[in-house]
Amino acid sequence: MADTARARKLAERIQQVVAQMLDTRIKDPRLGFVTVTDVRVTGDLQHADVFYTVLGDDEARRDSGKALESAKGVIRSEVGKQTGIRLTPTLAFHLDAVPETAATLDAALVEAARRDAEVAALAAQAHHAGDADPYRKPADEDGAGEGTQQ
Repeated sequence: MADTARARKLAERIQQVVAQMLDTRIKDPRLGFVTVTDVRVTGDLQHADVFYTVLGDDEARRDSGKALESAKGVIRSEVGKQTGIRLTPTLAFHLDAVPETAATLDAALVEAARRDAEVAALAAQAHHAGDADPYRKPADEDGAGEGTQQ
């Protein structure tokens, strides 16, 4: 079984090679503005999952996914050449959902902040329903206090 440090180094190298290939060598018109966000290599170095994001709408994501699948063989052969390992790992491309999740979380945080501001504004205008201090106090020395303590 391979060392996890070696798998991590290989993943970083594969990410660099794939990003360089998408920038310079892959000329598919369906390929949009793709960013390679992460690569995960299995412990035996036989399989690599490449995560990517695409700037644009759903159609751009779909077209870029098709372009990556069609260029998978060329990219894998270049990964094999540039890494120099005995067995080149198979590549699988996955659309990374992190940006959409982050946008959803950002929207939820903005909504929570807006509601917190509303509650704070209501609290600033609020006043006590009864006395400000509803608790009984011990009687004064002259006996003028409300409560009687014996």
